[in-house]
Amino acid sequence: MSRLNYHLNASLQKFNNWDINLCQSCNDLSRNFTLRKIFKLISRLGDGVFWYMLMAVLLLRYQAEALPAVLHMLAVALTGTLIYKLIKSKTLRPRPFNVYPSIVCTGNPLDQYSFPSGHTLHAVAFSIIAVAYFPALLWLVLPFAILVALSRPILGLHYPSDVLMGALIGAILSIFSLYL
Repeated sequence: MSRLNYHLNASLQKFNNWDINLCQSCNDLSRNFTLRKIFKLISRLGDGVFWYMLMAVLLLRYQAEALPAVLHMLAVALTGTLIYKLIKSKTLRPRPFNVYPSIVCTGNPLDQYSFPSGHTLHAVAFSIIAVAYFPALLWLVLPFAILVALSRPILGLHYPSDVLMGALIGAILSIFSLYL
């Protein structure tokens, strides 16, 4: 094995250890009944409930003025779903609770694979789009998107790297869509 391969493998192993250890530390928080219930609720709202309620409220409040933002969010939602399902079908990374017995699943997985986090992808993408059209929403959507992202490893559904990649894909997708 060449020196470069050795260093690359060592670096990947360090990253993998970090990912697993941080996942375990986050998941340990779910042992607290109150935190578990809070993050299960946040995760459930992150399934789309929060975002579609936000779109409905925007339409009720701003009517036709909100239509471009809502249509943009729906287009990004569809595109984001296609992207993360394609990636999941290619990577087939098992969820952490399926690999590590010490990680307990305290949420409801929507599918069997982990990489990337679709919840985080959509939370970041929706937040960026919503704030681009309605900057005053930052105080609402940013904290919620962060909580959705945190909920995924806390509930044992995703590794931190799944969440980071979901956030990155969501940010790239939404920013790219704003420039179209």
